[in-house]
Amino acid sequence: QVLPSEIEARSFEIITEELGERTFPEKEAPIVKRVIHTTADFEYADSLVFSPGAVDKALEALKNGACIVTDTNMGKSGINKRALASLGGAVSCFMADEDVAKKAAASGTTRAVASTDKAAEMGKDCIFAAGHAPTALARLYELLLEGKTHPQPITGVPAAFATAVPTKEEYI
Repeated sequence: QVLPSEIEARSFEIITEELGERTFPEKEAPIVKRVIHTTADFEYADSLVFSPGAVDKALEALKNGACIVTDTNMGKSGINKRALASLGGAVSCFMADEDVAKKAAASGTTRAVASTDKAAEMGKDCIFAAGHAPTALARLYELLLEGKTHPQPITGVPAAFATAVPTKEEYI
């Protein structure tokens, strides 16, 4: 029987081999490799963009007990909750919450927008991890401009063919 840790270690060896001579800044390299590991998509080696100081800001936020809010339950499930809790943080995804669904329907918007509003109402400076909804990023940007949230680092990998590219061009 092969242990999960052995599978993961071998996977990262394969990723490193496939990347060959390519190098990344020291703090970004493990993130690039983790994204490739998670998605099995080597194009992320070319397409990931890091804002200056983003990794340091994320690490500092995590060390200070930051909460993480994501727009997908899959993203939430991929976060090590025990490690996050040991730093005083927690992870939330409000997309399936009944109040979010009602607010989205009442306002004629998406659950992602209503979910982002709910996250901002927490009154905490959270790390936002948008892994699906371009409208979550767009709303987060509006809330930021309005001074209603002060997100720690934001990760954005929006999907949805109709709106993902325009959203990435405008907000990322």
